[in-house]
Amino acid sequence: MGTTDLATSVQVSVRQADESVVEDLEWASAALDLLRKAQPWRTFRWYKGQQHYSGAYWAATVRDHVIYESRLELGRLLFADHAANVRHVVAQPFLLKAEVEGKLRRHIPDYLLLTDDGPVVVDVKPRHRLERPKVAFAFAWTRAAVASRGWRYEVWSEPDPHELENVRFLAGYRRDWLFDPDLLDGLRACELEGRSLREAFRLLPECPRPLVKSAVLHLLWSGHVTTELGRPLSLGHVLRRAA
Repeated sequence: MGTTDLATSVQVSVRQADESVVEDLEWASAALDLLRKAQPWRTFRWYKGQQHYSGAYWAATVRDHVIYESRLELGRLLFADHAANVRHVVAQPFLLKAEVEGKLRRHIPDYLLLTDDGPVVVDVKPRHRLERPKVAFAFAWTRAAVASRGWRYEVWSEPDPHELENVRFLAGYRRDWLFDPDLLDGLRACELEGRSLREAFRLLPECPRPLVKSAVLHLLWSGHVTTELGRPLSLGHVLRRAA
């Protein structure tokens, strides 16, 4: 079945805020606003001996909690929350159904990201499981369905460990209401391009250094400045203005 044929057969079901379910809408015409407001399709449970680490992460992007069902999904959430072009995140946004190779197939993607470049549907899976036939088949028809709307589809596996550790550390500075707006404005007015973190932490000497340090790290988290995150963060890291 080609992408065009698949696009005509795909249906989507969405759980709404009042727990009612809108079922079997035509995927090609389902309103993005409906998908944006979707509640997670599944509810997760904790039980003794479970294999996955589930929980809820407070995302600065949506100023609310977003669920995850594994540490790998939590990692993807951290990266989405840190990305300057991500405007909204929906966990387990919908149930897709499609008839593929003579059988009715179902799949619940892990995340829907609304970005400046358009919607991105995300599945999260450990790298060693990607070549399993069942997984590869499900992701292939899901990719075709997503592409039929002109959206991007992404399969996310283990990230670079240094980058993940740095993003996890910076996430501790994501809550903007904890920072003095005047202090942040003072730092934004400084020339941060080309300064090391050590130098940036010493700016605004009239302010307590711990507050300056935390404010600089908040600006790094929020994307006002960037730096190399592929190696352990250090005082020698050089800041760059965001593009």
